[in-house]
Amino acid sequence: MTKAQASADFFALIRRPAHFKLYLLKNLPAAYFSGLRIKSVTEEKCEVSIPYKWFTKNPFRCTYFACLGMAAEMTTGILAMAANYKRSPRVSMLVTAIEGKFYKKATGLTTFVCADGQSIQQAIETAASADSPQSIRVLSSGFNEQDELIAEFSITWSFKARQ
Repeated sequence: MTKAQASADFFALIRRPAHFKLYLLKNLPAAYFSGLRIKSVTEEKCEVSIPYKWFTKNPFRCTYFACLGMAAEMTTGILAMAANYKRSPRVSMLVTAIEGKFYKKATGLTTFVCADGQSIQQAIETAASADSPQSIRVLSSGFNEQDELIAEFSITWSFKARQ
């Protein structure tokens, strides 16, 4: 199976709303109850939305920072999972650092975008062929419904070929 076909198969799986919701409920229940949704995904870019609602709010009448971080991390994680889907040798994935900057209150639907898919694919390819772990820092930016920048998260992933 080619790399492109494996990615296409992965995207076909996660684009099915019912299938993806069951995956979240089973593996990431906080994401399920928070209402995370994939808006769009390609090999290069992923967009994930998180609503402002009872489960995601904080006492300051905005979306809790941890929920924003969860959506940001998901944009990068989906790109990494797609690059790693059905590959041999498998590559382990681990978030090793996360840094957030907040610019405006998130009081409605916030959409995070990560466009570092090519960099993530390259880091995974290098990790699969090297004997040492590879780290990459990627950016996920969150925007409100008026397309104003709400927050930015820099997420550092470590990739290592499994033995």
